Formats: sequence, structure tokens, C-alpha cells
Amino acid sequence: MLNEDLLIGNQILSELGARLARPGLGQVVVLADTNTATLCYPRLKPHLPATHTLIEIAAGEEHKTLTTCEEVWRQLTELRADRHAVLVNLGGGVVTDLGGFCAALYKRGIRFVQVPTTLLAQVDASVGGKTGVDFLGFKNQLGVFQEPWLVCINPDFLATLDPRQLKAGYAEVLKHWLIADADAFATYGAQGVLTIDWTPIIRDSVALKQRIVEQDPRESGPRKLLNFGHTVGHALESYLLLQPGREILHGEAVAAGLVCEAWLSHRKGLLSAAGLEKVETCVLSVFEKVQFVSLEADPIADFARQDKKNTGAVINCTLLEGIGHGIYDQPVTEEDIAAALRYYHRL
Repeated sequence: MLNEDLLIGNQILSELGARLARPGLGQVVVLADTNTATLCYPRLKPHLPATHTLIEIAAGEEHKTLTTCEEVWRQLTELRADRHAVLVNLGGGVVTDLGGFCAALYKRGIRFVQVPTTLLAQVDASVGGKTGVDFLGFKNQLGVFQEPWLVCINPDFLATLDPRQLKAGYAEVLKHWLIADADAFATYGAQGVLTIDWTPIIRDSVALKQRIVEQDPRESGPRKLLNFGHTVGHALESYLLLQPGREILHGEAVAAGLVCEAWLSHRKGLLSAAGLEKVETCVLSVFEKVQFVSLEADPIADFARQDKKNTGAVINCTLLEGIGHGIYDQPVTEEDIAAALRYYHRL
């Protein structure tokens, strides 16, 4: 993604409107969920062409499925949206992931714009060209790499979030610091989410992710660093997603994964005891522990067999070789992951 394709700031919606008014673009369609249609769409609407259309989907990770995609494709078809149409995805990680996937497949690909409204989507999900949906209970099992036409990050949208959603996004910020920016972790890690201005943190976090993605757009090497916390996190999130009433947010699962994978790093002699303690202290000062019983560690770990970074039967994990230095393609076993989950459970 070029720098001019990424807009960050509290005044960028007018610039989005100007770009959508350019000659040669087709119909503009906004995709929002039931939350962002109410809380965020009214802020965006004045900047859109008068002829635009809104498609609304149900909110929540449980709706990040092919069934929802079929509904989006059906409505695009009924609107007679052609290959020059632009899909504007207004929402958090579910909307940006699913919307990008729908756009990438509709008529073999139409332009899409990411307008992330959660901290998680602003620092992670909307940037990097990953799209996808969950399948058979596994996170992002289906998807394609497809860069958006434009990403518009307006920190003002964070005011629409409840504290739980804001904290969920902070897990991805912590991840970026832990894999590649020890100074930022040392400077900001003790502040938690009580920051006044998110804009500089968002800018730095997005820039860090872009630098990594530019080296490895298709995740065959260094981009795997961005999965720190996600091997265990995705397994935990997938396991609980299949149990109504126990679902957790993606960022909450990642936060637990950060602790578990930091412990695995220490167990393998890569991270010092002091480093592990710093990760634990930071994460647990912000996030409540994810609740599960110790006997569930093994069935949760079983979900890691489907992790997309795996090679055959080998589970490849990203670990820490010290704070601010991630290393990828580190083999771990299901037993390792179960042991990490039991360690987290005892904290």
C-alpha cells in the first residue's frame, strides 16, 4: 500500500468523499453492521455521494461466515453493482475482514475502502491486505490477500466504543511493541488504555505493521511476526466461539495469547524471567483473565492444529527473543500450548 492510500486523522472523511467523487468510479456501497450503522454511519454519510447505498449485517464474530457473505453478494447483485463499484467497509475487524473478502470475490474483484471504527481494526485488521471469514469454527479459515483501494483511519470513531472494545484493540498495539519496539513498550506499556490522544500511537503502530508487511506481503517470512499471541489466542477464541455465552473478543483472546506465548518463549530459553514478568504485569493490568477450566487446556490446544502458519503436522509459533524482538517459525507442540494455557490459568 502506498502512503497516499492511507489516511489517518480526525479530518479525513472529507478527503474520502473527494476520492469517491472521482470520475470513472461506479456505484458506492457502504457495508456496516448493526452497531456501526447506528453509531458511525451518520458521521460518514454527509461525505458520501448522494446515490450511495447501505448494506447492513448483524454484528459479532459469530456472523463472520460465508452465510453473511452470501447476503452481501446477493444485495450487491440486486443493486446491479458492476466491476467499477466501490465497497466502503465501515466497522471493526469483522466488517473489514468480511467486507474485503466479499469485494475481492465479487465479479472477480471490485475496489474496497476500509474505514475502521475500532482500535483493533485501526491498528491491525484494516491494514495489510488480509481478508477472510471463519469456517467450521476456525478463525479466518477462508480468505485472500487483497489490498484495499484506500484506508481511512479516523480516531474520532473510538469515542463510539465501550471500554471493553477499546481494550481489545490495545492487545494488538501491545503485540506490535513486543515484537519490534522495546522502547515504545517501556514508554507506553505502563499507561494502559488511559491515553488522551490515540492518534500518534495509531500512526506508529500502523507504520510498524506496514514496514513488516512490505517485506513479506504474502506471509511467507517476516510477516509471521505479526502473529505473536495469535497461535494460542486463535485457538482459545475458536474454542469459546463454539460455546454460546462464552464468546470473547478477538483482542481478549490475543491478550491471553501474549502471556501464553511469552511463557513458551521463557520455557524455551528465549525470554528472561524478568521479560516474562513484564509481559504478564502489563497484560494483566489491563485485561481480565479469560475464564476456562484447566481440563479444557487440551481441547483448546487441539484447535492450534489448524493454524495457518503450520507446516504439515508442525505447529509454527512466533515467540519473543527478548522484549521488542520477535522470532517466527518456532516449532511448538499441542502439549506445549496446553501447558502454556494451564500456566495462564494458574496466574
